[in-house]
Amino acid sequence: MYIELKGINKTFGNYKASSDVSFGIEKGRLVALLGPSGSGKTTILRMIAGLEHQDDGDIYINGVCVNQVPVRERGIGFVFQSYALFPYMTVFDNIAYGLRTRKKDKEYIKQRVEELLDLVGLPGLEGRYPEQLSGGQRQRVAFARALAPNPQLLLLDEPFAAIDAKVRKELRNWLKEMIGKIGITSIFVTHDQDEAVEVADEIIVTNQGRVEQMGTPVEIYKNPATPFVAQFIGESTLLTDYARLKGFEIYKGQRQAIVRPEFVKVVDSGLEELHQGVYEEGTVWSTSFRGNCVELIVEVNGIRLKALQSLEEKGLQKGDKVSVLVYRLYVVHGQETHLLQNELLKDGYTFYI
Repeated sequence: MYIELKGINKTFGNYKASSDVSFGIEKGRLVALLGPSGSGKTTILRMIAGLEHQDDGDIYINGVCVNQVPVRERGIGFVFQSYALFPYMTVFDNIAYGLRTRKKDKEYIKQRVEELLDLVGLPGLEGRYPEQLSGGQRQRVAFARALAPNPQLLLLDEPFAAIDAKVRKELRNWLKEMIGKIGITSIFVTHDQDEAVEVADEIIVTNQGRVEQMGTPVEIYKNPATPFVAQFIGESTLLTDYARLKGFEIYKGQRQAIVRPEFVKVVDSGLEELHQGVYEEGTVWSTSFRGNCVELIVEVNGIRLKALQSLEEKGLQKGDKVSVLVYRLYVVHGQETHLLQNELLKDGYTFYI
């Protein structure tokens, strides 16, 4: 592993920011630290950088324990949420700052800055000041400045948080492409699951100072290891008694379950005759247009479920009687989850999503 954290603990007063955090990252990977506010993700990033020091545990970079290595000597580029550009310096001088402090010669600095301006898509803007740039351009300058000294590791603390939605989407794609080109190991902090899923090779989900799960975006989404991950990733509904739904029996005495919208199929009443005995009656509680689909809240046997409806389907309204099928769910079993399939679908019924 290129980056390794072993048994990391960090406390601020009475607050446990990191609790026995351990994980490893392979060289060249782009990894997201994903979690809600206060989950410990930024603390982990700052400890890797050396901006905070862990109470105990070890941090390794490229096989070397860096516990006592100063920030400047860790070979890390850091991109801050607020850009942290020097307002009185031009784009050229901002990017060149780290190179000048390392006493690089003028010709090397000029060549390196021009190379980085091309890399981040800002050639010709070297004479501008930060106030003359858009938010997306400022963030690209911040990336270039972090990359200038050829760091062995790039750390990014919510790099897109201060940028509007459209530019943020563009920068996500750009970042993934750029990291792929240069091959630098990178870790970025985010609380936006869409951002993590779209950009990262792997995701580390944090909660209350602990690592809940680490894996590829597909692994995390399809096989959540804990109830927290199952609820945090995707848009889920927590049920207190899933046995009230048709086709499900209690698993190991556990009555709580988590249902995602894509696990719920809703059709206009009467159409369930195509699959008689699988659907059950429900009522549309509310509808919300989401741009590429309609989000439904339906009530079945006193349980409210979230479902998604294609714009191509017949539009449903509040109060409409519908037929509902839940075809799978995650049973909450202690600190683990178990994927449970609808039993009726195992008995020879054909079901089309």
